[in-house]
Amino acid sequence: MTNQATMSGLRSREPHFVLVPLTAQGHMIPMVDLARLLAERGARVSLITTPVNAARIKAIINRVKESDLPIQFAELEFPCAEVGLPDGCENVDLVPSAGYYKAFFEATHHLREPVARYLRAQRPRPTCMITDMCNPWTADVARELRMPRLVFHGPSCFFILCSHLMQQHGIYARITDDFEPVLIPELPQPVEVNKAQAPGFFGALGWEKFRSEVLEAESTADGVVMNTFDDLEHSYIELYRKVIGKEVWTIGPLCLYNKDLDNKAARGNKPAIDHHRVLSWLDSRKPKSVLYVSFGSLVRTRPSQLIEIGCGLEASNQPFIWVIKDVERTSEVDKWLSEGFEERVSTKGLVIKGWAPQVVILSHPAIGGFMTHCGWNSMLEAVSAGVPMITWPNFADQFLNEKLVVDELGIGVAIGVKVPYYYLTEDSPPAAKRDDIAKAVSRLMDKGEEGQERRKRAKELAEKAMSTMEGGGSSMENMARLIQYALMHGNNDSDQEEEHDA
Repeated sequence: MTNQATMSGLRSREPHFVLVPLTAQGHMIPMVDLARLLAERGARVSLITTPVNAARIKAIINRVKESDLPIQFAELEFPCAEVGLPDGCENVDLVPSAGYYKAFFEATHHLREPVARYLRAQRPRPTCMITDMCNPWTADVARELRMPRLVFHGPSCFFILCSHLMQQHGIYARITDDFEPVLIPELPQPVEVNKAQAPGFFGALGWEKFRSEVLEAESTADGVVMNTFDDLEHSYIELYRKVIGKEVWTIGPLCLYNKDLDNKAARGNKPAIDHHRVLSWLDSRKPKSVLYVSFGSLVRTRPSQLIEIGCGLEASNQPFIWVIKDVERTSEVDKWLSEGFEERVSTKGLVIKGWAPQVVILSHPAIGGFMTHCGWNSMLEAVSAGVPMITWPNFADQFLNEKLVVDELGIGVAIGVKVPYYYLTEDSPPAAKRDDIAKAVSRLMDKGEEGQERRKRAKELAEKAMSTMEGGGSSMENMARLIQYALMHGNNDSDQEEEHDA
């Protein structure tokens, strides 16, 4: 048992967390929230980033400086040239085509020495590393510096658990047909998927070495930190804790950390539209009447599919906000938007071209539904705001997230997409037609018994999400335990090491 003098010594120390996100929007956004949450609770934080990614969150960095939070954003050069990436290609959403993805992940491995150098220079030495699962090279850095390393999982616990069980039971190795249905073993109720919808970690051909490194780094980690909360996925969290035999800290929804309007608007990237203008537009709408449509930072919707979405929204006759990414704005799409569509929907629709202040939008009382790609950050933001969803998964964790939200939680309506988008070609018909889209919108926004029940469940989950992030809530208790763990298990040999280094 820890004696009183030791506990007193621990309280007098300042834990120093090192956060190493994957430079992808969906991975960085919760890590930045985590950094600020830790710092507000007395921890010192170093968040590893790069110049392009730091520029994207400049507003957040400035706010951190103004508030004197003990966070250092360590900007390390991203080695684009060494691996043949275009200059400035420092985030997954900037990768120009699929052929560059391997080079991008190779570049992240090149950050190993710069990160180790930065950490060796810190005085006192860092206490604990929290690293994205996609950065397996951090295992060597943590081992070298003798600090505990926790894996940060950005997706849902349901997805992580299902992938782990399928890997553990050899399903990925045993089944060769990507579309053969399979029951996931050990779950408390039957869940049927196929490999295409539940690909695990880096399951594509040619990624075997990287997948092996990721799984090895996860198996040797000291614990797991997850952006979820106990009331959302309780049985899956408990089962996951049991099957991996490690401590699991659930500390979400991290999006609820941002209570200030400007902080919400600044998350992730500079918005393409002033959030006050969006709020003004929403203020003129009836409560729960507007559908918000956005498909995250990585999904690149084809022009033909974008046009179907627009026509489906128009046919639904429902007020909407629709986000179209800059990378999706081809000459065909721009021409279609400007030559009739925007004018026809001007009284009921707002089209945002570029990055949108999503949390600001979802938390407005006029929003009654969210058409989403089923990325976990987006889903948690909707859950936290009490907004039911139309689910349109595309790849990775998204099909399993859909099952959780539609089948388990009962707060979603599936659009009906069954095939990941990378199986589609330019000649493939749209995955969802305008009629499918209009019907899904009508069903989600329905004022009848089914719609009311869905909204009631969404509201109850939002209340639970709020309470878990307040004093005495499970996520805040887990955050306190996480800081205590870092103090108890962090490197206590800093003084001797500093003398040795000198």
